[in-house]
Amino acid sequence: MANKKRSNSKTTQTILAFAGLIALIIIFSLFSPNFLTYNNLVTILLMTAVNGILAVGITFIIVTGGIDLSIGTVMTFCSVMAGVFITMLGMPVFVGIIAAVIAGALCGFVNGVSIAKLKLPPFIATLGMMNITKGLNLIVSGTKPVYFTDIPNFGSIATRPILGIPLGVLVFFGTALVASFILSKTIIGRYTFAIGSNEDAARLSGINTDAWKIGIYSLSGAFFGIAGIVMASRLNSAQPALGPGYEMDAIAAAVIGGASLSGGEGSILGTVIGAFIITVLTNGLRILSVPQEWQMVVTGLIVIGAVYLDIARRKIK
Repeated sequence: MANKKRSNSKTTQTILAFAGLIALIIIFSLFSPNFLTYNNLVTILLMTAVNGILAVGITFIIVTGGIDLSIGTVMTFCSVMAGVFITMLGMPVFVGIIAAVIAGALCGFVNGVSIAKLKLPPFIATLGMMNITKGLNLIVSGTKPVYFTDIPNFGSIATRPILGIPLGVLVFFGTALVASFILSKTIIGRYTFAIGSNEDAARLSGINTDAWKIGIYSLSGAFFGIAGIVMASRLNSAQPALGPGYEMDAIAAAVIGGASLSGGEGSILGTVIGAFIITVLTNGLRILSVPQEWQMVVTGLIVIGAVYLDIARRKIK
């Protein structure tokens, strides 16, 4: 019965999010003839790719009832580590990609241990990781960007068109499909929802919640590593000062897509739609020449509204 209610709630939230996305597209199309041009649509897809992968990763954490504030700086740390392996150590590109994913998983592992074993609140543990990786980014890179200009084809990881769609966008869609399968069809997904719905009940039923929580944070970190590679490829460099602020958009995308900050609810499809809503909103406001400070105000208001609607939904149940 509880699963059926959760499924109905998830479906309703996804439909509402999709309707909101369509409404935004119609509104911006009416106000600007440049919005639905091919070049702008490609720009929207590329903008969504990085934030979408980050949002997919944090969906797992939010479903457990946790939070991760280190998303942006961990992503940057992963891109810097890829730069170290590829440009400084002369390793092949695929080794740098693997190093980035492992670096992200390791950061997630440390977060998971801090939360599950040391019993630190997720807010504090990931805030600490945010500052650690922010410092490491500057230390490892020597406070200078790491450029991939001499590395053949690295930039094409994100921008190479395949049937007119940038490869980075296809990586995002592929990542989302894998994450959706994990969350909905595997034991990791079932335990993720179980921990988020009632961690004490899950523990009493025999689930090693600490171990699974560490695994979930590590898995999410691996997704952040993939986002780091796509971002580095887009910029053709690893920018050590980049990162802070990405957590806001990623969390917003997941929440708008139906993930509950109280835990126990969420879907990858909803998160993908939420990521597109954030990007379409940002892109549309830029096309309309709305100042950046007002763009941030609008995004903040949307996040507050999404959280309020989630709370209201839970009260109705």
